[in-house]
Amino acid sequence: MFPFGLAGSVKRRVGMWLLNRTMRDGIDLRKLRFLPDGVTLPLKRDGLDPLPELMKVQAEAPVSKLATLFGKGVWLVSGYDEARQVLAGGAEVWSNDLGQFVSQEGRAAEEQIGGLGMTDPPLHTALRKYLTPEFTMRRLARLQPGIEKIVEERLDAMETAGEGGKVVDLVQEFAFAVPFDVICDLLGLPVEDRARFLELGVARFDLTEGGAGAFGAAAHTREFLINAVREQREEPGDGLIGALLKEHGDELDDVTLGGVADGVFLGGYETSASMLALGAYLIATNPEAGRMLRSDPESVDRVVEELLRHLCVVQLAFLRFAKQDVEVGGELIKEGDAVGVSLLAANRDPKLGPGLDDFDPTREPTRHLSFGWGMHRCVGAELARMELRTALRMMAERFPDLAMAADIGDLDFRKLSAVYGVEALPVRLFGAELTAAR
Repeated sequence: MFPFGLAGSVKRRVGMWLLNRTMRDGIDLRKLRFLPDGVTLPLKRDGLDPLPELMKVQAEAPVSKLATLFGKGVWLVSGYDEARQVLAGGAEVWSNDLGQFVSQEGRAAEEQIGGLGMTDPPLHTALRKYLTPEFTMRRLARLQPGIEKIVEERLDAMETAGEGGKVVDLVQEFAFAVPFDVICDLLGLPVEDRARFLELGVARFDLTEGGAGAFGAAAHTREFLINAVREQREEPGDGLIGALLKEHGDELDDVTLGGVADGVFLGGYETSASMLALGAYLIATNPEAGRMLRSDPESVDRVVEELLRHLCVVQLAFLRFAKQDVEVGGELIKEGDAVGVSLLAANRDPKLGPGLDDFDPTREPTRHLSFGWGMHRCVGAELARMELRTALRMMAERFPDLAMAADIGDLDFRKLSAVYGVEALPVRLFGAELTAAR
């Protein structure tokens, strides 16, 4: 266990009592308004870095028991080798089916728990087969011109907003706007529907109110996309939804295809937005990274891989539940226990190499786990890389003097979110001489 102050200890005990009562009385987990401190350690950070307590746990016990809830153990895996073992484990050992622990009774279709990361074979296998062909390098290549056009338009808007030395919020103007436009184009959502869709994204990963806010936001985005499928069934659009309707419309009902589209949104929007924002921060504060992006096209991949490893915005992999007793890192995890894998901590495990607490754009790429591993590895990993390479390179070329307009201690980082990020990133786009000339 970890040291807590008196208030934290009381909150933790109340949280444990509520969770135990929840399972005993059959209350929906979605109604929980906060999570006990003991299980939130891997979701907290110190700026861009993991909490020292997390790395201490990794050094002393890379597989550690955080708590016992409703009679089952809750484990944290933070070592790299141990994380690979769990993530690569088969369906005979682990279940990702979160729905078994959340009451579905009386819930509408859009409120059901689902998505690739929270389903098991054979359903997981069936759903993934529809998506995998759409995310091959050959298929993705067709998106490159559109991504470049979106990035250029957003950079133009940023330049206008930053004229005269004005401070620009890079999150609002660029980091959120680029992946949102890309994912809407990919899915084939009409422009007039996008404003409402945008409102639903951020709350999806916020866990400050326990499961209540996140589950509610998930229901709204799923409902939105299920309706988009219904509207396109008669007249399929040019995007992914339309393509799947044309090729597999007889096999996929509206709810299932809406869930598939929701999984694409879940994995491709908020994560890319956070990576662009935090990546821009590191580029603005690391001249070598900016130089490499501008002048050495061959090193763009290296910079992006190091950003992915170091930032690891998806902090915790989807929970796994042991289907049988299994040994991980010398610890016996019993059937029914829940396991969270800290991808952030695993990416900084000294076993991967020296100096991993530092961002080093010249580092040889490591076999990081930022996209997960095994059968639940992010299906859109290559699309994410394409976005990051394009957006960060074009940004560094357009604004070589990009500089932060606030200290890191003044930034508002998310306090408790499955996808780590920053709410705003104030920057100046031009150096003093250029600003005066303009």
